[in-house]
Amino acid sequence: MKIQNAFRLGLLGGLGVLVAVGIGGAVASLSTILTYIGAALFLALGIDPAVSWLERHKFPRALAILTVLVGILAVFVGLIFAVVPVIVDQVNNLLSSLPDFIATVSKLGWIKATQKNLPDWIQLNDLITQSGNWLRSNVSTIGGGLLSVGVGIASGVTGFVIILILTLYFVASLSSMKRGLYRLVPASKRARFSDLAEQISASVGRYVVGQGTIALANGVASFIFLSIGQLFGAKYPALFAFIAFLFALVPLVGTLSGSVLITLSTLLLAGPGPALWVGVYYVIYMQIEAYVINPRVMSRAVKVPGAIVVIAALAGGALLGILGALIAIPVAASVLLIIDQVIVPRQNEL
Repeated sequence: MKIQNAFRLGLLGGLGVLVAVGIGGAVASLSTILTYIGAALFLALGIDPAVSWLERHKFPRALAILTVLVGILAVFVGLIFAVVPVIVDQVNNLLSSLPDFIATVSKLGWIKATQKNLPDWIQLNDLITQSGNWLRSNVSTIGGGLLSVGVGIASGVTGFVIILILTLYFVASLSSMKRGLYRLVPASKRARFSDLAEQISASVGRYVVGQGTIALANGVASFIFLSIGQLFGAKYPALFAFIAFLFALVPLVGTLSGSVLITLSTLLLAGPGPALWVGVYYVIYMQIEAYVINPRVMSRAVKVPGAIVVIAALAGGALLGILGALIAIPVAASVLLIIDQVIVPRQNEL
């Protein structure tokens, strides 16, 4: 009898392990979809305060959702079209310089004439031969790399569309989703649970709006400064302002990373003088953002100690990349809220 029970216990344990491995594999396979859902839900919670504000001003909910989404898309489309002309201009400059380059090489008599202008230790014939051999031997690798880049771009666009559609559905049905979730909680605890959930969702929404406002302020200020900075050699204000806006969406280190990237790019494109002016500007702006803009914008959003902000951002970035860094702070604020309003009162009652 004992052997039979031991066998049964081992069999159930083995089946439990197999089920756990299967669930883990399923979660790993669905990681991309779960990321899309998490991003869409996060954005929906951030959009909901604007929708609710329009509803309080006599907008029907459907019209309020449409108005907010159209406004957000208009901002992003405007930013993208501000960047595209810069890229097109650079491509046109490259294409326009090609005929002159080819004509110059042709006048030199191609390879022989070019070789005369090179040092003896550079043999142009050998370089061309070796390059051709390398291309022939690596044509499949190059084609696969280009295909991977194309697939990556297509996947990114597809992911953006999926997140946009999910966000639309989540915003439209957020109230019904909350009511359905609340009904799963026992009636005796439903009121307390719904109150806590509403506080968390409101905190997340305010955080998203606040972080977007800070990023927009960084982008607008960068565009104004770099547009004026063209007088002393700064280049591409629209492109760099867009980069500043995107990096500033990432909390804690986004503004610093974007500032370093823009300064180094200015150093390469315009020289040390303009780069010095750009670097000084961003040092000053980061102080203003840290001590003036951020406290004013985030004063009603989330209240999280500085050490927990750093730890949460690092952990979120390590687990889920940029998305994890974005949602880490509101998640940390939600955990602190639960501890403050649920766990601590229970401990006080013991």
